[in-house]
Amino acid sequence: MVKLYRNLCEATVQTLNSIFTENRYADKAIEKLLRKNPKWGARDRRFIAETTYDIVRWYRLLIYLSDAEENDFWKLLGAWCIWIKKMDLPSWDWDEFRGLNPRKFQEQYDSIKSVRKIRESIPDWLDELGEKELGKRWDSELQALNEEAMVVLRVNTLKVSIEELREQLEEEDILTEVSREYPDALLLEQRQNIFTRQQFKDGLFEVQDAGSQLIAPFLNVEPGHRVIDACAGGGGKTLHLAALMQNKGRIIALDTEEWKLEELKKRARRAGASNNIETRVIESSKTIKRLENSADRLLLDVPCSGLGVLKRNPDAKWKLSNEFIENVKTIQQKILNEYSGMLKPGGLMVYSTCSILPSENEKQVEKFLSEKRDFQLVKEKMIYPSKGFDGFYMALMKKQ
Repeated sequence: MVKLYRNLCEATVQTLNSIFTENRYADKAIEKLLRKNPKWGARDRRFIAETTYDIVRWYRLLIYLSDAEENDFWKLLGAWCIWIKKMDLPSWDWDEFRGLNPRKFQEQYDSIKSVRKIRESIPDWLDELGEKELGKRWDSELQALNEEAMVVLRVNTLKVSIEELREQLEEEDILTEVSREYPDALLLEQRQNIFTRQQFKDGLFEVQDAGSQLIAPFLNVEPGHRVIDACAGGGGKTLHLAALMQNKGRIIALDTEEWKLEELKKRARRAGASNNIETRVIESSKTIKRLENSADRLLLDVPCSGLGVLKRNPDAKWKLSNEFIENVKTIQQKILNEYSGMLKPGGLMVYSTCSILPSENEKQVEKFLSEKRDFQLVKEKMIYPSKGFDGFYMALMKKQ
């Protein structure tokens, strides 16, 4: 049973204010708060993180059930206690929860349970877009996107086998499951802060969703290849590629943001993969031009709406807009057209997103292939959130 402590409730309300009023990203707002309060124990930290994410996830529904104002985060916290946790509000006098009537919640819910956009807590425009693009499938995917994301590790096979790491973690009472579909993945049976573990500091694993772990193998790399990861970001997939190549060959990791590549370098050193990874900031189109016809394999993990990863980033649904998605689709097509020139004839390229919208996925690939006759589609794969993990799309193409 959850017990409410005023200092933790105040911290949660403060974090919600950062997310909705100051427009901060949820993970960054929580991280900042926890850094400022190092004396909190694991249970306190978990309460703040999970409660914040829950309220962000069910924001619209909780406002409706409680008749709260949009920025009355105390009322929303009370609504979370009543509706999500099925608990009684504190018997002592908390003025902030005044006016909340638990008996009314069920009546309120019964009146809107057939209205998907309120029941599933999503903006009108996004509900319309999802239905337009996915039809009947949108119902099940939206439900899945409101589930809590699992914590998944990707075992760094440059340093340890999956069996060895699993045994090491089990000795510390961290239980994991394996999955035949995801050969490098360990699924944590219980959520916890895994970054404090020595195995993480020693570079034996990264935290990476299972769906995301299918993208690097889709590129079909081999030891000795010259590979370009053109939208490398913090390098999760770059490091996976290095492990698949057994540290033999060359990976050039490109990104427009230098700070992301600095993070990648740090992670590569920890993973024991820094010797065959070179980072380059994309300063202009010349950076791309210099690499023309040079890659055996090319990964384009492009910017996208992120609709496939709402499980772990529920605040994105309140920050996204139609305009942003239209703009990102233009960027995707530009990257496909301009960056594909880095691939050698006979080479393979993967275009991938963490979106579930066809307009960001197969439609983009169709448009590209209709204009670039020297490329052909080899295969494509869609991983839907309803399968249990994040949503991802990937298309493998060959340059003739």
